[in-house]
Amino acid sequence: MGEQMLRFGHVTWGLLGAVVVSIILVTSLSGCWRPAGIGVGGNYNDALLELGKTQRGGNFKKAIVHLEYVVRRDPKYKDSLTQLGRAYYYAGRYGSSFEVLKRALALNREDEIGWIVLGLTQMQQGDDEAGLESFKGGLTLLVKATKEGYQEIPDEFWDARGVVRRALRRSITLARKGVVEKRRIIRSGELLLHRVDRELYEAEEDQRLSEYLDSRRDRKKDN
Repeated sequence: MGEQMLRFGHVTWGLLGAVVVSIILVTSLSGCWRPAGIGVGGNYNDALLELGKTQRGGNFKKAIVHLEYVVRRDPKYKDSLTQLGRAYYYAGRYGSSFEVLKRALALNREDEIGWIVLGLTQMQQGDDEAGLESFKGGLTLLVKATKEGYQEIPDEFWDARGVVRRALRRSITLARKGVVEKRRIIRSGELLLHRVDRELYEAEEDQRLSEYLDSRRDRKKDN
């Protein structure tokens, strides 16, 4: 160990800096391994990138690692419990998904995505009637949540092509037919989640929305 420490004297500061950065990325302050995202927010964002690629080869195991890190440190951070439940669902870990989503919904009963994923999870587990009710409840909440935009996104920047609304109507139509349409309901629910993810991503990349939100923040400061 002493010989290794002595050798650091011959390492350039540039290389030493790279080594330090690498250590920071893979270890916590306590010396325990953790994923590469920096802190709770970094890991949460990295997980969402993977979950957003559900139909394009998203790495759900990677998303689970990131979200488990977030939830261990702050289970109330944004919707991290709901997103972890989603990640477990996509990985086929329905029992884990069910337990985590119950925790998420205990914190926020109005979590539309949580109810939708819970419903899909219950149907995958064979609890079809309860799953359908959870799914319907989530759809009802999503209709309300997207009445004028979604989350902090104003209506003028949300779902301009109507892809989320069409997927939502499709899910509602199938849900009304009952558990006889279980397989199609599950597929429609998964597609709906993908459409919401995609729309959120595109809104985030929209420069016009960024400028709009900046101007709104500036007006609040002035007042």
